[in-house]
Amino acid sequence: MAKTDKIKKVVLAYSGGLDTSVILPWIKENYNCQVVAFVCDVGQGPDELRGISAKARASGADKCVIRDCRKEFVEQFLWPLLKSGAVYESRYLLGTSVARPLIAREQVRVAHAERADAVAHGATGKGNDQVRFETTYMALDPQLKIIAPWREARFRHEMASREDALKYAQARGIPVDASKKSIYSRDRNLWHLSHEGAELENPWNEPQDRMYVLSVPAEKAPNKPHHLQIGFERGLPVSLDGRRLNGLTLISRLNDIGGRHAIGQADLVENRLVGIKSRGVYETPGGTILYEAHRALESLCLDRETLHFKQQLALRYAELIYDGRWFTALRQAADAFVDSTQQNVSGTVRVKLYKGNCQAVGVRSPNSLYIEKLASFAMGAEYDPEDATGFIRLLGLPMRVAGMVARRNKSVKAK
Repeated sequence: MAKTDKIKKVVLAYSGGLDTSVILPWIKENYNCQVVAFVCDVGQGPDELRGISAKARASGADKCVIRDCRKEFVEQFLWPLLKSGAVYESRYLLGTSVARPLIAREQVRVAHAERADAVAHGATGKGNDQVRFETTYMALDPQLKIIAPWREARFRHEMASREDALKYAQARGIPVDASKKSIYSRDRNLWHLSHEGAELENPWNEPQDRMYVLSVPAEKAPNKPHHLQIGFERGLPVSLDGRRLNGLTLISRLNDIGGRHAIGQADLVENRLVGIKSRGVYETPGGTILYEAHRALESLCLDRETLHFKQQLALRYAELIYDGRWFTALRQAADAFVDSTQQNVSGTVRVKLYKGNCQAVGVRSPNSLYIEKLASFAMGAEYDPEDATGFIRLLGLPMRVAGMVARRNKSVKAK
């Protein structure tokens, strides 16, 4: 941000943690402007939101706006993600990535309502979130100025260490819960909880039991398996064990059940968009159960070519979300394709949970393409094995030709 840019009012994406608690007064002091703290409830939990408005005002906010966006998070972001089957680098179910465009979208809406001329975030200059926030700002209102303190040398100089940030807060009477003993960097919402830092910074180190919050270590999970049934309509989960539930309640209950059985723990070294490798551990109990159930139902309801193409698209869809490209024409077009594939993905899936393992063990659908007579070893009228002879000869024609040429060339060289 150029020093000549005069800013009157800023809407800050505020979490109440140490970073945004010191960023808020820092913006007021360095930009001489009003600051509106915006809190987007995406399922962080009551502990993180309790007293957050008073904390924001104590930190210098001129106003604090809190919006409960959990329903929108489920219906407009998590359900499209689930239907797409997108997974980043085989393990990450995109919990943080998919929440950022929602938070940034609502932040822009608050900026419009408050007649602000700038938005700000607390993402560092080394991570992915700075991209996700700012690409959303640009897509929805390119006229808004953007303040990213962690990319400003003067801010980094004052907050050179966590201890410096704590001293800055204490000197201004800012209430912060963080202390020098806080070891993990976490991000939590309805879909997941991520962990970075401490022993995780060395990829040789095993995560400690103390780290887990949403789930228990596999060794402490019950010794008896738990079975549950999830009902789907057009690709969307609508019931649990025969009881119809809204999305918010369904995910919350699956988080509780899955967490007790150590479901959804993913430890990976991932490739950040900015070119850095980072190691993180994710807890996504409910999401992992839903992904497994949805995958099993699709295997029954989608034909081979559609399923395989959708699996290819899922890789690109995951990159779009991870890279902060939610508000793009390509993502919208991908959703249109995915939605068309889900029209017949209805049915019930029985899932077995046991000590960290999540496995679909039964699936049924009125739209199933699985015909037991065709799949059995007994030949029915629908399948004549003699037809396979011509099919195989045509399918193998390119290989026969290649074999003939190779054999001819070998014969010529032998002479």
